[in-house]
Amino acid sequence: MSSTDHITRQPVPTTDNGHADAAAAVPEAGKTITNHRVDTTFDKFHDRYSTRSLGLKTSPVRALFAVANRPEVVSLAGGMPNIADLPLDIVSESLTELVDTRGAVVMQYGSGQGEPEIREHICEVMAVEGLVADPDHVTVTCGSQQGLDLVTRIFCDPGDVIMAESPAYVGALNTFASYQTEVIHVDMDDSGLVPESLREKVTVARQDGRSVKFLYTVPNHSNPSGISQSTERRREILAVANELDLLVVEDNPYGLLNLDGDPLPTLKSMDPDNVVYLGSFSKTFAPGFRVGWVLSPPFVRDKLVLAQESATLCPPVFSQFAVSSYLAHWDWRAQVDSFINMYRTRRDTMLASLAETMPEGTTWSRPSGGFFVWLTMPGTIDSAAMLPRAVTKLVAYTPGTAFYADGRGQRNIRLSFCYPTPERIKIGVERLAGVVREELDIAETFELTDGRRHSRDLGPGPNLA
Repeated sequence: MSSTDHITRQPVPTTDNGHADAAAAVPEAGKTITNHRVDTTFDKFHDRYSTRSLGLKTSPVRALFAVANRPEVVSLAGGMPNIADLPLDIVSESLTELVDTRGAVVMQYGSGQGEPEIREHICEVMAVEGLVADPDHVTVTCGSQQGLDLVTRIFCDPGDVIMAESPAYVGALNTFASYQTEVIHVDMDDSGLVPESLREKVTVARQDGRSVKFLYTVPNHSNPSGISQSTERRREILAVANELDLLVVEDNPYGLLNLDGDPLPTLKSMDPDNVVYLGSFSKTFAPGFRVGWVLSPPFVRDKLVLAQESATLCPPVFSQFAVSSYLAHWDWRAQVDSFINMYRTRRDTMLASLAETMPEGTTWSRPSGGFFVWLTMPGTIDSAAMLPRAVTKLVAYTPGTAFYADGRGQRNIRLSFCYPTPERIKIGVERLAGVVREELDIAETFELTDGRRHSRDLGPGPNLA
């Protein structure tokens, strides 16, 4: 019996002395027993949780950590930044100075919007990507993930529709599910979101009486596909959004990590009035401080601050001052350049290894930045079903199904090149290629090479050679 199976039974009546009355426990003929259910779950609060909590699911990435962190397993699964090259001595001195000179301030409650000092520094960081902003329009959050949660919270009711790229960031999909929204995926090609697909899917949803609240997109080096929207495509998407009166939520954690040139213009810089922008220091400094932000119009900002105060009172003050101190006393742009050089080497190693080892028919994206490569396998291979066998061969990845809300992605894999060393990346890709070949051999042996797929596989995402 599963944790959701249950039986119903009549509560047993008792006599005056507290013993069960066997006769009274027998239901009368013709009467229906409609009493409380008895579940096999050990959670006594099982029946008390809100329906919203049903959208809270374990991330496939998090579920892999216990296995993937074993030293013998090469993990190409998680998107954990490599912060080994951070100037930890400088960071340590800065934190010590903070406590010595401003301890009573940095360890106290703060503003629900975030401290003015960090908001000014955030605007300086965004200016590198051509985004001119007012610090008063910035709301500091516990990472951009909380920013996305707050944005969804203030805009969405249960049953509302969110448009998202295809495939989409798994953390965003989990957030949207927790607020009981429906995600409709917009088609992508190698230039990013397809404008006609956005127009068509929003129009159809509205004709069906659905409330479409916003488009969610990661335009720079998308997680998981690695695709970046071209500048022209950004203009087209924004034009369609304005035509449809559709809000755009731009998530930009990887914008500064362009490995092949200067950062691309943000959507927010191209359309300040119709874009809510999410940013983070997790990829360009250190994720452990959990400092992100939302840049939004003033009325939206006011709602975000109220939502922030109800959730946390205020974002972590010490973390804000720690990041501010780092930005003020260290050449952070040179540090970002150092990260870029490191990640470029890792990306190039992964792409070269894929080209050398993957069987014919396998395709993958070629990201210009960020952390990820999106791989499409040949034949009928199911990436989720293959994962346990891959782990036994000491390599881990994230199945593509994690990045769709509608069951697609069975033939897809997200590979991360940000954390393993180049040597480990080579080993991991070689192991993965061996696993894929074994799967193809099994499919051929059982004559499963005719293109048949599981009914849930509605097609892969970007399939880029």
